[in-house]
Amino acid sequence: MPIAFLIALLSAALPVMAQVPRIELTAGFYRIEAEVAADDQTRMQGLMHRRSMPANQGMLFVFPQAAVHCMWMRNTLLPLSVAFLDESGRILNIEEMQPQTEDNHCAAKPARYALEMNQGWFSSKSIKPGSRVNGLEKSPVPH
Repeated sequence: MPIAFLIALLSAALPVMAQVPRIELTAGFYRIEAEVAADDQTRMQGLMHRRSMPANQGMLFVFPQAAVHCMWMRNTLLPLSVAFLDESGRILNIEEMQPQTEDNHCAAKPARYALEMNQGWFSSKSIKPGSRVNGLEKSPVPH
């Protein structure tokens, strides 16, 4: 197979990853660099197949409406914590998720956002239900 063909295949896949917007969020005194999953494709892909994630990075899932959304870990290799957030950014509940499982982890009440971080990130920073995540107004409109 010619090298030019392989390069063309690889470069065709790269724009999909490059199109995921990033925003800066804060929780307490802590800065979070979040990739934003605001459409069906990026919400379904999530953090699947990743082998690592830097300490203060995560993924913000933006849903079109508040509902009792659930997350799972199919094809996700990293242990994660997910915080479900209401419209104002207040944390409703935080769930611990194990890699490559299909257990549902759901919002305790209707949530508009879910923020996935490396497992233990929230507890190590004493961020609990009732805490607020700021900067959500910068996220793209979901579709």
